[in-house]
Amino acid sequence: MADSKRPPLMPLDEALVSLLAKAVPPVGSESVSTFEADGRVLAQDVVSALTVPPRDNSSMDGYAVRADDCAVPGAVLRVAQRIPAGSVGTRLEAGTAARIFTGAQIPGGADAVVMQEDTAALAEAEGLGSVRIAIVPAGGQWIRRAGEDVAAGDVVLSKGERLTPAALGLAASVGFDRLQVARRPRVALLSTGDELVMPGDVAPEAMKPGSIYNSNRFFMRALLHRLGCEVNDLGIVPDRRDATIDALRDAAASNDLIITTGGVSVGEEDHIKAALQALGELQLWSLAMKPGKPFAYGNIGGTHVTGLPGNPVSSFMTFVLLVRPFILALQGAARTAIVSTAMRVDSDWAKPDRRREFLRARRNAQGGLELFPNQSSGVLTSAVWGDGVIDNPGGQAFARGDTVQFIPFASLFS
Repeated sequence: MADSKRPPLMPLDEALVSLLAKAVPPVGSESVSTFEADGRVLAQDVVSALTVPPRDNSSMDGYAVRADDCAVPGAVLRVAQRIPAGSVGTRLEAGTAARIFTGAQIPGGADAVVMQEDTAALAEAEGLGSVRIAIVPAGGQWIRRAGEDVAAGDVVLSKGERLTPAALGLAASVGFDRLQVARRPRVALLSTGDELVMPGDVAPEAMKPGSIYNSNRFFMRALLHRLGCEVNDLGIVPDRRDATIDALRDAAASNDLIITTGGVSVGEEDHIKAALQALGELQLWSLAMKPGKPFAYGNIGGTHVTGLPGNPVSSFMTFVLLVRPFILALQGAARTAIVSTAMRVDSDWAKPDRRREFLRARRNAQGGLELFPNQSSGVLTSAVWGDGVIDNPGGQAFARGDTVQFIPFASLFS
């Protein structure tokens, strides 16, 4: 018989809404070189002071012409000028063409560019020669119009946008060598568990019965660095209440967020709950998701604390689905939502859990999804073999050929 006093499992979406509501105010901002701003979150709009491109220019190497002079294929025009990028030509007279290069300003009078592959240069003893235009050009062809990319006064990048390499190039194109971005969140990372040892400290053949390597510490650090965090790695904390309290108190003094792995269940050796209750606020959630049922949120003097389960895949999934959006929200990111794509599945799933499942899968050459055969929360191999997860509603079976929702890891790792 079920325990009638046990609170119902919290849906993941409800937990995420509750968590994001606590991610205010943002962590503050700083000015950084545009070269160094990749992955950072903009703290203010980037407004262009100029028009891009500033003048009509050629998008091809070729010849600027008057379209009316090329009304039939094979028209021959005298080449009156040569206009490389960075220089300005003179007005184009009727019956003439201008040799022009990509990015060069279109001379007055010209209304089309013919790319050089559609022309034949005709040599003359003196001057720039003539050119035969093999096609009938359309008015405006191969001309980039002034302001077609950016107009003066445009907001080219908005506050809250997470900067990409393309965004950095756009900021530079309108003259920004520095950008105001959210300060990097300071995140303390600690693991609990007397069974944990570090690779390099103990050789595999010397491992004591019950000991395991601390894999969580490695992927957590990597994920935090990819999110632009300053990571304060506090290592492994012994399974003692006093040690846990001391570690959390020290971490709260100088960090925006503390992330713990392990110790958030209800066992006698799980001390995160008691330590948080002794130091500040605690909310312990049992999530309706698999893997990743136990999750804790707390606050110690204004420092956020998230407690993740110890099993590696559970810890991994609760991080990417809950903590990652929370860290982005701390920086004022406008977009924190996780996006899935409808795809065909090429595997069967006949015995679904009642909780919402995140099943490790990968895309195959036929455009479908294959499931990793072992979906246990302790099998980290599944997260390496797979390139994403199937977001499967609780209690829902599927068979090959069905359509499911797929979340690629690429969207969760950046």
